[in-house]
Amino acid sequence: MDKKHAKANKLFLMTGAIAGWFALIAQLYLTIVNNDIPVLESVVRYFSYFTILTNIMVVLCFTLLLFNFNKNDEHFFSKPKILAAVTVYISVVGIVYNLILRFTWEPKGLQLVVDELLHAFIPVLYVVYWLIFVPKSTLKWKDAFAWLIYPFVYLVYILVRGDFSGFYPYPFIDVGALGYNKVMLNSFYLLIVFLALSLILVWIGRKMQNARKRISI
Repeated sequence: MDKKHAKANKLFLMTGAIAGWFALIAQLYLTIVNNDIPVLESVVRYFSYFTILTNIMVVLCFTLLLFNFNKNDEHFFSKPKILAAVTVYISVVGIVYNLILRFTWEPKGLQLVVDELLHAFIPVLYVVYWLIFVPKSTLKWKDAFAWLIYPFVYLVYILVRGDFSGFYPYPFIDVGALGYNKVMLNSFYLLIVFLALSLILVWIGRKMQNARKRISI
């Protein structure tokens, strides 16, 4: 990696880590102060959002890659398969919010800033980082199916907890309002989106690797 490439890589990591931690901490604060419910329940609800859990993954990737920048130590969040999986998850965060959820409310002030960071800036930053800097040669088609485990486990957790608490973080999985049949159908469509994006990322990785091989010949 030449000096310019390394400098750009580090700048991406620093920007993502700083913006991500700020947005996550600020959203936790806003969740607690803006909800007329016990603090513990506010915190549980905070960690019940796919957006929050996925942005935590992204920020951990940025942070750990930054701290390990000049070392060769491999850790869980530096593996190409994991970085690609997180790319799928954060892409879905951006796509679903900006196509479906953005028009359901009008955040203002700090909430607006945090909202844009979590649903637009950080997703785009991470996807661009993955495209430019992350190795993709080891990605395989079967990886796309393994990447469905996280959203599936998340869905099960939300439905089980919602059955007891009555709280569903997103309107399209609100069993109380839509019923199980509609929620299952919506969930199926979302899993198809996850799978399609996963396959697209593997395809992109293989195409970029083949292009590099042709250039090097």
